[in-house]
Amino acid sequence: MRCGEQYFTRRPSSRGSRQVFAVTLRGHGFQLTTEAGVFSRRRVDRGTRLLIGHMEVRPTDRVLDLGCGYGIVGMVAARLAPQGQVVLVDINERAVALTQENLRANDISNAQALGGDGFAPLVGQTFDVIALNPPVRAGNAVVHMLIAQARDHLSPAGRFYLVGRTQQGVIRIAAKMGETFGWVEEVAKGGGYRVYLAHRAPI
Repeated sequence: MRCGEQYFTRRPSSRGSRQVFAVTLRGHGFQLTTEAGVFSRRRVDRGTRLLIGHMEVRPTDRVLDLGCGYGIVGMVAARLAPQGQVVLVDINERAVALTQENLRANDISNAQALGGDGFAPLVGQTFDVIALNPPVRAGNAVVHMLIAQARDHLSPAGRFYLVGRTQQGVIRIAAKMGETFGWVEEVAKGGGYRVYLAHRAPI
């Protein structure tokens, strides 16, 4: 990735050889294709693994993988919710194309990948689970906006999971979750990362 370019760039200009690797998560195996210009392209990073390991997804849940990268969180969710539906969204057009390719390669039919900025392509939609690794380098205003919008897009009994690095201020981000939702819980930590859960509070 070129200097100054982030993985949340809409059209990354960086170029690099495509990579294919296999991974097993939550008892399901996946083959993943990645490329330069997407987050953690060489392996599933520790924070994502921690999130996947601790998110509760029920068989009929409707799930949103927000900022999906090449799609592994949403792909695991699709396996855990065989009677449900998963939507994967990313502003990065290359990430969306890779996710679509990975969904096909792994024969996942109960999921779709969409391009767009945050919740923009999801007007009027609600989800039982929303999972987010926030783009902290985009700034607090963007992260706080995504948290506020996540509340509006949760079903009444929905669950919002957020993962981040302790050294990148995820504890402060969790405090914002608590302000927005009225309640937040740390459900896992390890490898320098923490996973937080919030429920939609009654209005």
